Amino acid sequence: MGRASGLGVLLAAVATVVWSGSFVTSRALHDSVPPVQAAFWRWIVAILVVAPFAARQAWCQRALIRRHFGFVALAALLGVAVYNTLVNQAGLTTSAGTMGMVMAASPVFMAGYARLGGARLGPRRVAGLVIACAGVLLLVGEGSLVPDLAAGDLWIVAAAVAFASYSALLKGRPAGLGGPAFLLAIFVLGALMLLPVYGISLTVQGGFEPTAATVGPLVYVGVFSSAVAFFAWNKAIALIGAARAGVVYYLQPVCVALLSWALLGEAMGPPQFLCMALILGGVVLGTATRP
Repeated sequence: MGRASGLGVLLAAVATVVWSGSFVTSRALHDSVPPVQAAFWRWIVAILVVAPFAARQAWCQRALIRRHFGFVALAALLGVAVYNTLVNQAGLTTSAGTMGMVMAASPVFMAGYARLGGARLGPRRVAGLVIACAGVLLLVGEGSLVPDLAAGDLWIVAAAVAFASYSALLKGRPAGLGGPAFLLAIFVLGALMLLPVYGISLTVQGGFEPTAATVGPLVYVGVFSSAVAFFAWNKAIALIGAARAGVVYYLQPVCVALLSWALLGEAMGPPQFLCMALILGGVVLGTATRP
């Protein structure tokens, strides 16, 4: 159990670090690729990456997928079609650092879902959740526990709710449905859901020029932020549950802030580093083996 728990925390951390890069790419693409088009091509790349490893399993389990089509479709809607599109939309007006910080609200929603489902969080986990949450609020609010969110930031708040809902939903994944088959199914369904909106975006906004500056980030989010990170996150939740994995997710604002500082030149200073230390302390406390 201890080894499985440690693996779960590690996989959640891997997914969190990889996803941090997707906020930077979303911000970098904000003036060159329309949000819906970026989301659509992300999942096309992800399908091409996952299909060679998952197609056989998905075909063998097609009856199981059909039987639980409602569950699979809802997971695709929340985790694929809605979540990433909202992140890209937020990237039009919100900095990468702010997106990562606001997304750190997701663990609060995950913990709420877990508690509603009857899970006992335990005092240590709750304390870690509260400490890390306080660090995030101070980081976003620049020293205030009541951050002043701009209108564009509401897109990323909605994305946080969608991601937390997807994570909580994973608890009900049908027994016997393999991880690769599940990923391929939700990626394909999510891309199909985006297809009509993608067509509208092409008509109204026009396409984008495929250059290294646009294709490179789309390949990153398609391969790493989609195929690799979603597999790691889904496996982590299967091992340690959404609430505990959510505490690890608090590392995201730290990773995003460092990446956006290094790659995009967004500001960093002593207050940010102090808040990051608070977040890291809460993560260590909240992911301890004892609840």
